[in-house]
Amino acid sequence: DEGTADTDGNIKSGQKRSADQMNDHAAAEISTSPSTKKAKIDNGQPTTIIIPAKLTTQEAKKFRKDARRKARAQGQPEDKLKFIIEGQEELEEQKNAADAKENKKKSKSKKEFPRINEILSTHATQKKQQEKIDKQNAINSAIPLAEKQTYVAIDCEMVGIGTDGVKSALARASVTNWDGEVLLDTFVRVPERVTDFRTHVSGVRSKDIHAKNEDAMDHEECRLKVGELLMGKILVGHALKNDLSALMISHPRSEIRDTARYKPFMRATGRSGGKLRPRKLRDLVYENLGMRIQVEGEAHSSIDDARASMELFKYARSRWEKELEKGNKGIKRGKK
Repeated sequence: DEGTADTDGNIKSGQKRSADQMNDHAAAEISTSPSTKKAKIDNGQPTTIIIPAKLTTQEAKKFRKDARRKARAQGQPEDKLKFIIEGQEELEEQKNAADAKENKKKSKSKKEFPRINEILSTHATQKKQQEKIDKQNAINSAIPLAEKQTYVAIDCEMVGIGTDGVKSALARASVTNWDGEVLLDTFVRVPERVTDFRTHVSGVRSKDIHAKNEDAMDHEECRLKVGELLMGKILVGHALKNDLSALMISHPRSEIRDTARYKPFMRATGRSGGKLRPRKLRDLVYENLGMRIQVEGEAHSSIDDARASMELFKYARSRWEKELEKGNKGIKRGKK
């Protein structure tokens, strides 16, 4: 009862197909199909293979499997094979034509430009921002050198240790001065097993904190070096609690300028106000200074972040220091 093939290798309709006949049929489709030859000439263009319409589901599956096997034998990539059931070629061509027409229509669509009001509003905002920056820069330039030298900024990068890498360990520490000059920048060897390097954020790689890296410091060495640099200084940074915790050191509260905890830089939660929450350093420096740091897809740089937090502090320094001075006077009067 098995089907018979005609002289062209095609199986007569209405009859069952044997495995050998189906293999021969698949081989014929691939070896003699004009689309197969065209694919080789067109350097990787899809090869269209017609699946006979009267094949059963199981037979069609076997047909495709044999066609892929034959393609591999001829060195043709399988993902370039395109199977179409017999009788649907015209529908496929119509679909491709419609897609091409839609793509052409999209490519010719008008380019949207910002409205003039939006341009003017953005320009006015940028101009106002630059005026504030220039004014503050003029004030800062008049600060005596000795006073500028009392400020240092710090930022640290951490890696994850313990289960799921939730616990943080110091991996890099950077300290800069008022002018952004680097006073210290070092990787820190982590004796514990690191379970999450957080490279996409920290930029830290395994070799940076490996025990054999002679350029890295031990935690205790880094801790002492940072402590020396912070002695008698006003410390600037963003979310300094995390940095100091990783370093396992403390600093007098009166000598800390944390841009994450400065109220004008914080945002209230809820529609009608509420508890103030810290904001990201990246957003603050962009909104207030027009600077871009921590660009999406790039690893953080602790040097860039330390410099950015110092620039953000300098932008608000006059008002910030006056508020602190006013608060200290109020505390003294209260004690009396």
